[in-house]
Formats: sequence, structure tokens, C-alpha cells
Amino acid sequence: MSRAGLAALLGLVLACGGPAAPTAVTTSLRMSGSPPDARVTIDEQMVGTLDVVIARGVALPPGKHRISVEAPGYFPTDTIVEAKESDRTPIRVEAKLVPIPE
Repeated sequence: MSRAGLAALLGLVLACGGPAAPTAVTTSLRMSGSPPDARVTIDEQMVGTLDVVIARGVALPPGKHRISVEAPGYFPTDTIVEAKESDRTPIRVEAKLVPIPE
């Protein structure tokens, strides 16, 4: 194939969105706990408040992940979980924050 033909083919592939990417394997993270407005951070990235994460869940890629939950006036909590490609059951984490005594 000529360079012009190869360039035209590449342009067509890119215009169509490129080749299909393989489907990513993820594990569902399901959470419970309180307070509902606590911030949930996974691997140092804010994913939402606890009530939103409880309602929607989070898809975790394979590997170890640090889940942090914190809210003003409460002791924060950290949990390490491992998502495995071979495990199709959801990972469940309960995060009931304890109020800081005054």
C-alpha cells in the first residue's frame, strides 16, 4: 500500500473513532455508612459524597485501592481493598464515621 493510501486509511480509522478498545474488566464497589455528606476519595481522587456512592456504586479497575472517607467533625477512615479480574462479586465497604468528641 502506498503512503497516500495508508494515510487515507489511517484518517478513516481515526474519523470513525479508531479501533474498538477492549472492554475494561472492573469490580463493583458498594458502600454503606454515615454521615451521608462524607467525602469519598479513592486513590487520592474525590469520587463524591457517601450518599451518592451508596446510590450508584463505583467501578474499580483491577489492583489495590485506598478508599478514604472523611467529614468535618468526624474521625476519617481508610480502607484498602483489592479488585481482582477473576472475582465477579462486589467489594463491600462500610464506613460509619465516629464523631470527634468536643
